[in-house]
Amino acid sequence: MSEHAAVELSPEAIQFAEWLATGQNPPSELDAARIQAEQVHLAAREPEGVTYREVDAGGVLGIWCEPVDANTDHVLLHTHAGGSVLASAHVDRKLAGHIAKAAGSPVLVLDFRRAPEHKYPAQVDDAEAAFNWLLSEGYEPANIITIGHSIGGFIAVALALRLRDQQQPLPGAIVSISPWCDLEIANETIAANAETDKILSKELLEFFRDAWIGGTGIEFTDTRINLNRADLSGLPPTLVSWGTYEVLAGEDQEFAARVKDAGIDTTTVVVPGGQHSYVYGAGRIPETDAAIAQIGAWVREKTKI
Repeated sequence: MSEHAAVELSPEAIQFAEWLATGQNPPSELDAARIQAEQVHLAAREPEGVTYREVDAGGVLGIWCEPVDANTDHVLLHTHAGGSVLASAHVDRKLAGHIAKAAGSPVLVLDFRRAPEHKYPAQVDDAEAAFNWLLSEGYEPANIITIGHSIGGFIAVALALRLRDQQQPLPGAIVSISPWCDLEIANETIAANAETDKILSKELLEFFRDAWIGGTGIEFTDTRINLNRADLSGLPPTLVSWGTYEVLAGEDQEFAARVKDAGIDTTTVVVPGGQHSYVYGAGRIPETDAAIAQIGAWVREKTKI
């Protein structure tokens, strides 16, 4: 009999062994894409003077990023990129640390549920659960800033719209970076910027869209998932940022104009030559760091940090 036969392993040890074994078995195409996406964090430099800890944010895993001397009366609720399918809180941990330092407050990076295993509205549900958890921890709604990039930029806005429609207190501000605003995928920059955008393509957006809402019966023009069709009235101060080289540049510009036309206090940060989700390069790319500094200063101004 093997000397290991009588060992009783914890569920965590069993899961860990199974996780290690994934590298020995050919992953599915989706798993391979997810493994590759996890490497994107290498683009960012580790920020100095930031501590990290994992937290249970109302049933949603989160990574709490807190700079030295942060104003802990405020918090940024951050949602990552990946089209609802890829990436994680761990991919965004370092870039969120840079944003936290610029804003002078902690950032809670959410590890929301992913599609296709969890279709819309799971991602917005998780953001709402985390927002309510922050309220239960004593944060004032006005001292919570929703922030995210790509689909996370959508979630940062969608959460505020949901709270508005529920007549609940809203976050104090919104930062929406490279947001995915229009699921019709028809803006002219989808084609015009196809050569300059090194992350997104029309085909990849269509894949994400099918994974996220395919089979749900939700139309591409549904105002719950299409910010450029939604009623944007009543939002708090909103900053919209994008890079000029990304395929979403046109719809992001349209979204920012629609926010302003809705009477919202609106600011834009446009990064010349910036890629989609340019914040991935935090700490290494001067254009990224300059934009993050602008975003941080705006957050401090709007929330009196």
